[in-house]
Amino acid sequence: MWYGTVPILKVLVLVNTYGLIPVDKGCFLVYFYCMRMAKYDRLLFILNLLRTRRNLNACMIAAECGVTERTIYRDVISISEANVPIYYDRGYKYASDNFLPPLNFNIDEYLTLISILESSPLYKSGLDRKKIKSIKVKIEACLSQNVRQEKPHASTPTSIHIKSTATGDNKNRFYATIEQGIRENKILKLKYNSIASGISEREIEPYFMIFIERAFYFVGYCFLRKDMRTFRVDRVLKVSLTDKIFKPRKDVNPKAYFKDSWGVYGGEPINVRVLMTGKAARIVQMGKHHPNEEIITIDHNKIEYRVTVSGTEEICRWLLGFGGDVTVIEPKSLKDEVQKRAGSILKNYL
Repeated sequence: MWYGTVPILKVLVLVNTYGLIPVDKGCFLVYFYCMRMAKYDRLLFILNLLRTRRNLNACMIAAECGVTERTIYRDVISISEANVPIYYDRGYKYASDNFLPPLNFNIDEYLTLISILESSPLYKSGLDRKKIKSIKVKIEACLSQNVRQEKPHASTPTSIHIKSTATGDNKNRFYATIEQGIRENKILKLKYNSIASGISEREIEPYFMIFIERAFYFVGYCFLRKDMRTFRVDRVLKVSLTDKIFKPRKDVNPKAYFKDSWGVYGGEPINVRVLMTGKAARIVQMGKHHPNEEIITIDHNKIEYRVTVSGTEEICRWLLGFGGDVTVIEPKSLKDEVQKRAGSILKNYL
């Protein structure tokens, strides 16, 4: 017979200040652990015992926990006072299939949790809608009677609308395959439609998935480009899991990878200085657009905007949206690119 991964050899008798307590020799370490258990931990341990084993009496539970029967009787009273439905019939049993008592949410907490679940990009995009619906059903099943009565008459005060550009019938399958590759450290074989280079096939070490700028992306090491790359999930044309296992590279995580990014693009860190006037100046002063930005007020209608970003592609698009209210001071490469794109737009109207 086994207790977890510990073999039970034979029963000994240990003496403590409460008297004689039978303890399995193979459970010797478990005994001393249980003796040092806080009461809360011991109650959860008892609940797990009752959930997984049948017909346990006070003596048997005491032996498992390394305490006296008197302590177990007090523990049973504490569990009952916490509204956990247990009863005695040739051993202690649950009166319901619930492992824990009803969730102690009030109506505001419940509504907030449902808003968070339904506002998740995983729900909005349909990628994990079934899972989230299952979570909601389980939450509903564990609500207290008071919340159940209030729920039909309550309305959610706040709604969060997150737009997603994900399209295509295969997105759920692709998402699951990529996620599995990340979990199991397996190399992915990918057919991908890149904006810059078109359609290509490549092998990727996937590291993490993230939702940014209305879409899901995953980051991985690309053997074709021999560098870390960011891939948009809805631009994946085909993906399969290989049998090749990779050893994860160190310090690859969303915080470090996107440290200076304006959005999802990477590149060498570049110091940007832009002069903004009119509407552009007012809009930029009303909110935060990048973690390390600096705004220097020149007068009531003019500011200098400074920021360090990884690559300039995305900030270039952002600046063009302000039209003539922005003037790039540096770097020269960004200044030339804004001028070039603005000139191309202008040609369409000449």
